[in-house]
Amino acid sequence: QLVESGGGLVQPGGSLRLSCTASGFTLGYYVIGWFRQAPGKEREEVGCIGPNDGGRGRIQSVKGRFTFSQDYAENTAYLQMNSLEPEDSAVYYCAAGLPECSARAMDYWGKGTLVNVSS
Repeated sequence: QLVESGGGLVQPGGSLRLSCTASGFTLGYYVIGWFRQAPGKEREEVGCIGPNDGGRGRIQSVKGRFTFSQDYAENTAYLQMNSLEPEDSAVYYCAAGLPECSARAMDYWGKGTLVNVSS
């Protein structure tokens, strides 16, 4: 099971840190993907972190603003989001799977947490 937290309402330019905590399996063995879906839009891959990947964004617009990390002891992954823009508003999902950073490779999915960037 994966549970996301940390979403909410933030003003443009603000920051949020999303958490993704796993139970029943060891998150560090998997590729951890972060995805988002805005109303009326398709889901998109935000980025991943994994055993062989130190964490990188998959969307050009988040590079330099979003950082991926994980705490093995806490069995938790994090998505630090800085300089948030209204276009970042979406439901954010974390997922875990192997062997690659893609939705089709993910075996476990969280239920999502809503991020709303608005003044």
